[in-house]
Amino acid sequence: MLQLGTGRRKTSVARIRMMEGTGNFFVNSKTMEDYFHHQEKLLQTVRSPLAITNLEKNFDVHIKVDGGGITGQAEAIRHGLSRALVKLDANLRLPLRRAGFLTRDSRMKERKKYGLKGARAAYQFSKR
Repeated sequence: MLQLGTGRRKTSVARIRMMEGTGNFFVNSKTMEDYFHHQEKLLQTVRSPLAITNLEKNFDVHIKVDGGGITGQAEAIRHGLSRALVKLDANLRLPLRRAGFLTRDSRMKERKKYGLKGARAAYQFSKR
């Protein structure tokens, strides 16, 4: 059975394909460990929805992710994986919601405005 999910954070977008298997993760055709350079915090972030629901060894997960940095990508994967799990079983919604994995983190970089140095930083005013 194939289950799909999409996760986003900042400018990162992750497309998740979950199927029954042995717990393998592939991110952009690489193993998850290679993609995230064996950074344990990011690996734990990605696996956390399956860890909370005790389904770590039940699914093979294929992920396509682009945009943003690796932390934003890891959190986008977590969001998409959580959404795919809820589609699979509605009873998993409550523990994932309590952990905060179903809430899309919508914070983005604010755009630079004309006449200013940055989004809000202005040039110094000189009276004379």
